[in-house]
Amino acid sequence: MIKLVVNADDLGLHPRIDEGILRAHAEGVVTSATVLATGANVSDAVARARAQKLPLGVHLCVTTHLAPAAPAAEVRWLAPGGRFRKDWAEFATAWIGQLVPAEEVLEELRAQVNRVRSLGVEVDHLDTHQHLHLLPGMRRLVEGLAVELGLPLRWPLGSPSLRWLLRPLAGMKSALLHGMARARPTAEARRITSHGIFESGVLNERRLLRLISNLEDGEHEIVCHPGMSPGVVTEDPHWRYQWESEFAAVCSPRVRARIEERGIQLCSFGQLG
Repeated sequence: MIKLVVNADDLGLHPRIDEGILRAHAEGVVTSATVLATGANVSDAVARARAQKLPLGVHLCVTTHLAPAAPAAEVRWLAPGGRFRKDWAEFATAWIGQLVPAEEVLEELRAQVNRVRSLGVEVDHLDTHQHLHLLPGMRRLVEGLAVELGLPLRWPLGSPSLRWLLRPLAGMKSALLHGMARARPTAEARRITSHGIFESGVLNERRLLRLISNLEDGEHEIVCHPGMSPGVVTEDPHWRYQWESEFAAVCSPRVRARIEERGIQLCSFGQLG
């Protein structure tokens, strides 16, 4: 049997993205979402998600120029000037250069989980914005937190493909993440095999059908980023995903038909084995 979670990232970041996620749950195959606890729209987004019974996890974040959930004075190296660094490359450089204390990162991650819980959410899984939990050293922190909380954790183990050569930068990032994900675990976290990392931001109907068709027996997650185009995301003005194309993909009748043809059981993380 194939059990599949279709998870939408970034709930709480922007009202237009939130609108797409909530509609994708109501009208499409999205079964779960992860909350960006430090997003400007998080309180309203969570209230609306709870009202329509959308299962939620926490999208742990230490980038994208967002303000921390922990007091700024207590995470001053993680969030210099009261904001996280721009992106995964800037954070990874600072992290590997030992400019960010692990204690600050762990305090911030705990604060984000607590913020989401304070909004009434029964958190059912963890993942990280830009997959930073795979970085050496970060893995120990995030896996340890997942074990402590008894929550499953996203693990991008999608198989490498020749298609990765068609988009070299995305292919290189996917290959790097795949390699780090294959490394020996540092904790006994429950890892859920995740797909769609290479397709992030460009997941159209054709690509989604391919991912679904290639699933094998077991428990899987497909990552998606549905939304109504936000124009400019204030915290990251250069961010350009195809939010509306991804929304159309997860709401496609052909996608739902393929899931039914294969006998795939759609579920949330809380409904896995």
